[in-house]
Amino acid sequence: MNLETVVAEALNLLDEVGLDAVSTRQLAKRLGVEQPSLYWYFRTKKDLLAAMAQVAMEPHATAPLPMPADDWRAWFMENTRGFRRTLLMRRDGARLHAGTTPTSDLDRIRCKMDFLLASGVPERDAQMGMLAASRFTVGSVLEEQAGPGPGHSLDLPADTPRIDPEAAFEAGLSLIVDGLALRSTA
Repeated sequence: MNLETVVAEALNLLDEVGLDAVSTRQLAKRLGVEQPSLYWYFRTKKDLLAAMAQVAMEPHATAPLPMPADDWRAWFMENTRGFRRTLLMRRDGARLHAGTTPTSDLDRIRCKMDFLLASGVPERDAQMGMLAASRFTVGSVLEEQAGPGPGHSLDLPADTPRIDPEAAFEAGLSLIVDGLALRSTA
């Protein structure tokens, strides 16, 4: 057993039972080990969840970085969409990610910021735009993953309009990008 195996099995457990039911006891049982042996890898459940979040975010963390010739608006939108897709890959993906600190992603974040600055987005606006898009995306996915589905029942009147989560996300993302565009020099 190694760290990668432990985290992979923890993510499988997450997908099966949801974040609230993930425990080191359940994980140890799945791995066929005693619970204290997991302390070799993780001192606390918080440490385990942080490692799970980091691995769960790998599809987004390994996506291509922007190139100087890219249109910043198109890149920003696709980068944010990729973040959303990654969060949706795991059951409770947004909850798992919420509150984590991207310590291993700092160079990539700097590269993205440098790209936005070189594209004419003022520094403070680039920072706040990236933060707003990130928080908007996590919030959107939190709502989507908590919404109607197996095990959920909403007593809404039949004539209540349903909002498509993807359409709502795209509308909000467009508002963020349009706001940044108004303030950029490009």
